Amino acid sequence: MRRGRRDEGSATVWMVTVVAVVWITTMAVVDVGVARVAALRAQSAADLSALAAAARAATAQGEACARARTVATANGARANRCSISQGIATVSVSVRFALPFFGTRTAVAVAKAGPVGPRL
Repeated sequence: MRRGRRDEGSATVWMVTVVAVVWITTMAVVDVGVARVAALRAQSAADLSALAAAARAATAQGEACARARTVATANGARANRCSISQGIATVSVSVRFALPFFGTRTAVAVAKAGPVGPRL
């Protein structure tokens, strides 16, 4: 009868551990990437919405926030808040996104836009 050595089968345990660590690291990187893309999408939608509202505020202030909501929706975002004060549009938007193990999250961004002053 042959006696087993104490380290027999330890390579399997080490490989399972290494694969688990690599998988967890990969999923963390993917989650960070998804969140970063959502934040950038939200900021882009906020910037474009604020520019659209500021452009519309110069001619039809009553329609400026409606235009901001339309632009935000076209960019996959939801306009949360819009205000026009002294020709400056402030728009807040949100973008919902899903993370594989953490459920649905929301990225929020705020942007301001207004008239350009005279150049000297």
